[in-house]
Amino acid sequence: MRAPTLEVTDTPDQEDLEAIGSALAAFNQADVGPAERKALAVLVRDGKGLIVAGISGYTAWGWLYVQWLFVAESHRGQGLAGQMLAAAEAEAIRRGCRGAYIDTFNPQALNVYERAGYRVFGALPDFPKGRSRSFLSKTL
Repeated sequence: MRAPTLEVTDTPDQEDLEAIGSALAAFNQADVGPAERKALAVLVRDGKGLIVAGISGYTAWGWLYVQWLFVAESHRGQGLAGQMLAAAEAEAIRRGCRGAYIDTFNPQALNVYERAGYRVFGALPDFPKGRSRSFLSKTL
């Protein structure tokens, strides 16, 4: 029997990544049950139909994860982030979620999330250098 080999690459094959994801999903399902992962997006469009703000994330295991939240500079300061979070949370509740989480290293975003009821439960200093990456959660 050949010994396993270790490979480090910055160009992994999509097939290899899918093999890792499938194996991990199977392990997790056997360990804690099905994730019932489902995408969730909140989109804000301008009068021309262009996206000026949005949330991309998913629900799984009874939690909402907000992976990306963006508001175009021209639309900041109008409360869109809070409105989008509220819409995503409402959909997550409809899906049976009991909590939400998000992370950021942007101080302004941190303030927005805290105003929306999220609380910091952990942080990584100097991620990136000179900033802290904060991890926040909220009970729904």
